[in-house]
Amino acid sequence: MSQQTRTRPDACARALSEAYDTALLDLDGVVYAGGEAIAHAVDALAVARAGGMHLAYVTNNAFRTPEAVAEHLTELGVPAEASDVITSAQAVARLIADQVPGGSRVLVVGGEGLRVALRERGLVPVESADDDPVAVVQGYGGPDLAWGRFAEASYAVARGVPWFASNTDLTIPSARGIAPGNGAAVEVVRIATGAEPPQVAGKPLPPMHRETILRTGAERPLVVGDRLDTDIEGANVGGVDSLLVLTGVTDGAQLLAAAPKYRPTYVDADLRGLLSGQPEVAEAGGGFVCGGWTASARGGELVVEGEGAAVDGLRALCAAAWTYAGDGVCELDGGKALGGVGL
Repeated sequence: MSQQTRTRPDACARALSEAYDTALLDLDGVVYAGGEAIAHAVDALAVARAGGMHLAYVTNNAFRTPEAVAEHLTELGVPAEASDVITSAQAVARLIADQVPGGSRVLVVGGEGLRVALRERGLVPVESADDDPVAVVQGYGGPDLAWGRFAEASYAVARGVPWFASNTDLTIPSARGIAPGNGAAVEVVRIATGAEPPQVAGKPLPPMHRETILRTGAERPLVVGDRLDTDIEGANVGGVDSLLVLTGVTDGAQLLAAAPKYRPTYVDADLRGLLSGQPEVAEAGGGFVCGGWTASARGGELVVEGEGAAVDGLRALCAAAWTYAGDGVCELDGGKALGGVGL
């Protein structure tokens, strides 16, 4: 087993908002869902900010401009400026600008956020494959994106025009459930053209991490997210600590089965986790103890005993599952144990 393989969530004696200078917060599933603030998010962020933590909002959603996102956050009770928002649209615009001449035309399939980001880099957004674009870029275009936009992208990509994507998240949280994300739209063009996948800028890939650090200047950042395959993997790729909150896409079963590249530094129920330390998960008697819970892997399943906060039980179960799996994926049944802690 690699010495770097995480086998349990870390402890932190201080509040995370004191131990780290900047929170790099995902938005969908962390701060809001379907446009409405997630429970406890507004108050928790206010306390963290008052204590001196810099709050930056880092989203793979390229649909809206930073100004629009900041306005929405402020309306929800989370004061924010456009400079506090970093989007995958900005990251992909920089990625394109590094590869094409200034003033080049770029065919856009997505929302206003992409167009604004391209203009910021001196590029010219266009709408048709017949406008002689030197690149094609796709980003989430909202639920009303016209089907004809995929056709324009397909015509250009089929001609060999370089293809970029803000991100390839297959899903996105909404107030009514999980909806198709930009990754699903990228698949439409890939299937139509048979082309290789595009160059991608968003989490978990390095261009997004680079964009975030350039814009925030964070020295001790903490990535806060709800997705293992973007937020947490991106933090691990960038060598940054992470906090997974259970208010969005990831559930307990997915967390227990996480491969090493998806395992977060810390786990908490919601953004109130920023305001407290993180408890130790200790090895004891062939199992792992956290709070009032003891978890172990035995008899072909994960087992938990005790009582207390559900998230402490989950932390103990993570240690049992990840230790059992090592560099692999835990395939033990954890359903009964998760039910036992109330998850």
